[in-house]
Amino acid sequence: MATLDSDTLRLQSLGYKQELKRRFTCLTNYGMSLSVISISSGLSSLFSYGMITGGPVVMIWGWVVVWFFTLFVVFGMAELCSAYPTSGGLYYWAGILVPQRHKAFASWFTGWFNLVGQFCVLAAVDFGLAILIASVISFSLNSQWSPQPYHIILIHLVIVISHGICNSLGTRFLYCLTYLSICWQLLTPIIISLALLIGAKPGHQSIKYVFTEFKNETGWKNQIYVILIGLLPAQYIFNRYDASAHMTEETKHADTTSSWAMISAVVVSAMIGWLFLIALFFGIHDYEATIRTSAGFPITQILLDNFSKELTLVFMCLLLVACWFCGFASVTANSRMIYAFSRDHAMPGSYWWFKIHSRTTCPLNAVWLSCLIAFILALPYLANTTTYMAIISLSTVCLYISYGLPILCKILYPHTFLRGPFHLGRFSRFINVISLIWISFIVVLFALPTIYPVSGVTMNYTPIGVLSVLICSGFAYFCSAKYWFEGPVTNLTFNYNKDKLDFVVKNF
Repeated sequence: MATLDSDTLRLQSLGYKQELKRRFTCLTNYGMSLSVISISSGLSSLFSYGMITGGPVVMIWGWVVVWFFTLFVVFGMAELCSAYPTSGGLYYWAGILVPQRHKAFASWFTGWFNLVGQFCVLAAVDFGLAILIASVISFSLNSQWSPQPYHIILIHLVIVISHGICNSLGTRFLYCLTYLSICWQLLTPIIISLALLIGAKPGHQSIKYVFTEFKNETGWKNQIYVILIGLLPAQYIFNRYDASAHMTEETKHADTTSSWAMISAVVVSAMIGWLFLIALFFGIHDYEATIRTSAGFPITQILLDNFSKELTLVFMCLLLVACWFCGFASVTANSRMIYAFSRDHAMPGSYWWFKIHSRTTCPLNAVWLSCLIAFILALPYLANTTTYMAIISLSTVCLYISYGLPILCKILYPHTFLRGPFHLGRFSRFINVISLIWISFIVVLFALPTIYPVSGVTMNYTPIGVLSVLICSGFAYFCSAKYWFEGPVTNLTFNYNKDKLDFVVKNF
């Protein structure tokens, strides 16, 4: 019998057999979270929103505030990830931390909020990329072509298919592409930032303007309210870092590397993103004209004000590729969550979604399911162009609810937690409480209307979306799943060395 390594034994101690190939290291696991956070993707999509909800002072200093409190959430999740390194991540943690009678309930709701959030994130990222591609095409053609909603949907479809194909080529290809994504996500904002800070044309903003100017074009008169809703772009970007947790069954020494990868991705993204924000606001020539630009996106206008059209297109193409890598990594993380959730029989058609393809050693069906749903979620755009912002808000709220539930379970039942190699020691409870307070705060924040007067077009539909997820998952649980869903279940065949497993369990 082949000797089992420590990672395999550790996974078996949690109830699962090793089915995925462990090719990922700390660096590539970090690359997955770095890619899905994607400073380039988030700021390209939401910079215009930030320009009207407080402007430079709120985006610059709000970025620091959001990053500071997000770190509490990240540390709390990293501690749980180290203790329970499985692809299921949050729903597994919630189920294992509560008494047996609550196991299925906690796992079910955590899993569905996390899954819906991931579906919405993928749809938002790829759809935002589709809009950005259309605007770049229009810009390159001197606005001779104006994209219609069906053009955006078709571009979105092509992007989704490309992500599905690349995620279907096997873990070796995935591993190599993740290395490339790391370089692209790091270098793109740095190159553009340095170009703006060093080579900006005369007429750009002053340092005082960048760090102190307040802009409000929301229609709301209360400045405190505007400052609060101005935190939303930063919080949307500091999201999805649970990708590191979903890749643990493919990561070597996952109980330590995945936790540090998650934390490192947030810290590095915060530093690079802050530099990028400063450079973008510094490069603005005419603030009002930038908001109402005919170039499609404010970032495009900022680059055009400082560089030639040809160089602007080069920079925009760098951003497009970075956004593509973000969607690519989102499909990867989403498919691993689908795989794990189906392995525990929580999804309709579970038998199909946790199958591992023999040649590519990846959950192929899960990959294409995530792509299909990402495409379907974009279709309402044909009837209502406010769909995009609704999906962004819903994705953030659903994911942060799923982040908060296992942390809440740990606080309520501290005696059930068996800490892993990475732990917070005596500060654990304090950090967990602060993270829950912050999550509660941003869930309320994302439910607030952002534009006044509130109408059918400017209304924030996030509460309706969250309530729909809660009602649908609750109805499914109490009417059906309550009688058959058990939460995380074992899929082991006990043919390994029991003494070795007992040793692993005792030492973790």
